[in-house]
Parts: sequence; C-alpha cells; structure tokens
Amino acid sequence: MKRVFCLAALAAALLGQSVSAQAAGVEFSVGQTGDSTQTYRLGMQLDWDKSWLQSDVGRLTGYWSGAYTYWNGDKKSSNHSLSFSPVLVYEFAAGSVKPYVEAGIGIAAFAHTQVEDNKLGSAFQFEDRIGFGLRFAGGHEVGIRATHYSNAGLRSPNDGVESYALHYTMPL
Repeated sequence: MKRVFCLAALAAALLGQSVSAQAAGVEFSVGQTGDSTQTYRLGMQLDWDKSWLQSDVGRLTGYWSGAYTYWNGDKKSSNHSLSFSPVLVYEFAAGSVKPYVEAGIGIAAFAHTQVEDNKLGSAFQFEDRIGFGLRFAGGHEVGIRATHYSNAGLRSPNDGVESYALHYTMPL
C-alpha cells in the first residue's frame, strides 16, 4: 500500500508541474463492471498542447490522465485503484461541439488483488481504454469509455476486470 501512495504522490507532483503550461480538467466518472460492481472515478487530465495530422477532418492530440477509482462491490470485493495513462485522442473538426475517439494504455495499482470473483494476480495492472464522446466550447466534455485492467500475464492468476463508464470532464 505504501508503494501505491508513493506512486500517487509522484504522479501528483508531475501533474502539478505541468498544470501552469497546459490545459487541465477534472474528470468524474460512474460505471459498472460486467459483474455489476459500481465504479466511481475521480481524475485529472492534462492536455499535451500538441496536435498532429491536422486536416479539414480533424486532428490527433492527447492528454495525461491520473485517477483514483473506487470499486463498490460487496465487503469481499470492494477495492481502490490509482492509475496513470497517456491517452491519444482523435478530435473531429466541427463547430462548437467536436466528436472524438480516444485510446490509451497506462498503469494502475490496486489496493487488493481481487475484484468480484476476478483474481488479478498482483496489485500492479495495465490499464487499457477506448472511448468516444463530445467536447464542447469552453472545454467541457462528456463521453463513454471501456477500460480493461490486466497484469498481461506477468503473474498468475490474471483474470482481469473491465469497467464501462459514463464520464464528464470539467475544465480548470
């Protein structure tokens, strides 16, 4: 557990250094796993302030994502996790409402090695995500996201767990 909080402190320090130069937002998310455990996520996003492949269709950009997730299961399966991911975003060109798709692969640390009946094998997990949504003028964002956690076979068992969530990001 000490390692989890050390990672969180390091991520917070890195995020804090970047906030002054980049756009930032606070993410709120509510979701559910395939086995009906509710997930509640509070996160921070920092835009990369770069774009590639810019055209009349859209542009490729991204952000850093750091988050805390509470997994609300029964007494045996409730859990907590901290995660950190780089996320690529393709934002379609449009008026004041811009559709986007996103994908990212990062890392996560869980307090316990089990969520529901899924045995994770270790506290260290990879976090894979894919999602889509809408960005509004002023920086507000809403979307849907699927997130998968797995240790990639580094340790047995490796059942993994998924969360499907609605999210809202508010600019700072």
